[in-house]
Amino acid sequence: MDYKNSGVDIEAGYKSVELMKEHVKKTMRSEVLGGIGGFSGAFSMAGFKNMEKPTLVSGTDGVGTKIQLAFVMDKHDTVGIDCVAMCVNDIACAGAQPLFFLDYIACGKNYPEKIATIVSGVAEGCVQSGCTLIGGETAEHPGLMPEDEYDLAGFAVGVVDEKDIVTGNDIKAGDVLVGIKSSGVHSNGFSLVRKVFGTSKEALSRYVDDLGATVGETLITPTRIYVKALSSIREAGITIKGASHITGGGFYENIPRMLPEGILARVNKNSYEVPPIFKLIAKEGNVEEHVMYNTYNMGIGMILAVRAEDADNVIAAVKSAGDDAVIVGDVISGDKGVTLF
Repeated sequence: MDYKNSGVDIEAGYKSVELMKEHVKKTMRSEVLGGIGGFSGAFSMAGFKNMEKPTLVSGTDGVGTKIQLAFVMDKHDTVGIDCVAMCVNDIACAGAQPLFFLDYIACGKNYPEKIATIVSGVAEGCVQSGCTLIGGETAEHPGLMPEDEYDLAGFAVGVVDEKDIVTGNDIKAGDVLVGIKSSGVHSNGFSLVRKVFGTSKEALSRYVDDLGATVGETLITPTRIYVKALSSIREAGITIKGASHITGGGFYENIPRMLPEGILARVNKNSYEVPPIFKLIAKEGNVEEHVMYNTYNMGIGMILAVRAEDADNVIAAVKSAGDDAVIVGDVISGDKGVTLF
């Protein structure tokens, strides 16, 4: 009896590391010290030593049950982007620039090529957000997980000068809400999605004219990363008063998280066109509108609170970064919360 016979293939682990190195190299920042494959990752603080009060901001998340689509579709190069996006978008809400990312892959059996493909997506997410994939872990769990399944989670660290942290405390009545459009469902609400559409190959292969693609292709579209868009706004000299990443809990849970007491956010549902995938979920699942806005991003993945006079410049800065934005509402005095009309 040896370790391989018990279900853990050490040689496969070595091969996975070798295959993923080419992807990891694409993410390297100059602050990284040492090579790939050490026991830990070292990152120099030299790049932000001139900040008055450099403050580290961290975030961790996974992909959730969206990962089941990757299993069924045998498509593993995008879930890594989702994982990075869920972490870096959160820390970007605080005004932080992501520095480095670590991933954790748990699998029933280590198939080196599959693991490397997953990591290629993680690396792509890091490239999009300007951070380094500084380390990670791949763990085989024979007997605990099916051999062809895996789970993916990650952890990101960013930095911001304390004086520049986005807290939402300065949001005042009369400020405007700017929404940055999403790429689709992103990585939340997939337990409901799976109930609505099912997860068979036949269900995910169904072509829908309104989508211009199959259900599976639309749903597996990776989460939009907003780091460059928010950086573009700051580089234009515009103050972001508050930022809300629209994830699980949709509009109703996430928008109030950026608001101070005594401020009510108002969102005009007709201020933009809701993407077809959300209309399809609501129709085929007979899902009430309130539930949709309490579960999904409905086409808006990030909402920013800015001064009314800055709104047009914010939209222009977002566009210059390759994203689309629109004014979706405003804030007034009232009980802390959000109302949709």
